[in-house]
Amino acid sequence: MRHNALLALGAGLAMTLSVAAQAQTHVEMHSISKDGVGDSVGTVMAEDTDHGLLLTPDLSDLNPGIHGFHLHQNASCDTSESDGEVTPAGAAGGHFDPQETGTHQGPYSDEGHLGDLPALMVDSDGKATTPVLAPRLKASDLSGHAFVIHEGGDNYSDEPKLGGGGSRVACGVIESR
Repeated sequence: MRHNALLALGAGLAMTLSVAAQAQTHVEMHSISKDGVGDSVGTVMAEDTDHGLLLTPDLSDLNPGIHGFHLHQNASCDTSESDGEVTPAGAAGGHFDPQETGTHQGPYSDEGHLGDLPALMVDSDGKATTPVLAPRLKASDLSGHAFVIHEGGDNYSDEPKLGGGGSRVACGVIESR
């Protein structure tokens, strides 16, 4: 009887751990340039909470300061070319915008891109570890898309273009489940 109770406890614990593992998504982030995808700069863990999607970066080797952070339409970090101009991670496409709002309003407005995420803060050592909360997203929204980190900040408006964020500097593909 005691053996059966231990087996049942073990099975229950395994099911709990399995559910917890499904609720978290780890995304490997890589440096990107016009030459393509480079070395890993760390990970971003995404997990559902009662208040939205918690994104916990464990990143290094980035320039200090505030960086724009977005969920992009396509699951690719490859470069793209248009009119002879190469865009790092251009194959990721634009911001995830399933309602086709066509506007950049930030993570807290229901009026803009769903892919607008809170900006990441990178410390003087080039590390980003401060969690951010995307209240309009769930982990199930991530599959088949890419996270992209931009050089420079983000004012969550359309002017200047896409909130003034700079070039794409890091990217991570979120695999379809």
